[in-house]
Amino acid sequence: MFAVIKTGGKQYRVAANDKLEIGRIKGERGEIVAFADVLVVGGETTVLGNPTVAGATVAAEVLDQSRGAKIIAFKKRRRKNSRRKRGHRQDFTLIRITEILTDGKQPDMTRRPKAEKKPAPVAAPESEDDEAPAKPKAKASTKKSAKAPATKKDSKAKAASSKSKGKSTK
Repeated sequence: MFAVIKTGGKQYRVAANDKLEIGRIKGERGEIVAFADVLVVGGETTVLGNPTVAGATVAAEVLDQSRGAKIIAFKKRRRKNSRRKRGHRQDFTLIRITEILTDGKQPDMTRRPKAEKKPAPVAAPESEDDEAPAKPKAKASTKKSAKAPATKKDSKAKAASSKSKGKSTK
């Protein structure tokens, strides 16, 4: 059985388990989406829509949301020193057709189960007896050290004064 669906301004001939890239549609990875614009349903008998087949839907699973290869649009006007280079990447959705439904049936829209997240570990309640009193931290000395100069000016002045003391005058 096959069907022709319309999405994103394009038409696609699809069958069960087909994978195809279509223009970006809403949906997360693993989610089931339904296409109601079915133009043709074929099999033993072919049913043409006017414009769509009444009661027909196509269900698909979203495999990936991605972007296509980069396309470079380069325009040049000769002898005018005019060039324009633009790049473009088209968004697309990779889907797999799961089933083609007729006679007004609706697809099962449930998501596939994802990997379960582990719950965060719960901290045990603390009792006052188990906890030791915290030790007070030692305060840092705020006085300036006599050996270490505070600024560059102080260090230069100190160096100059020590040199002048060592010199002898003749």
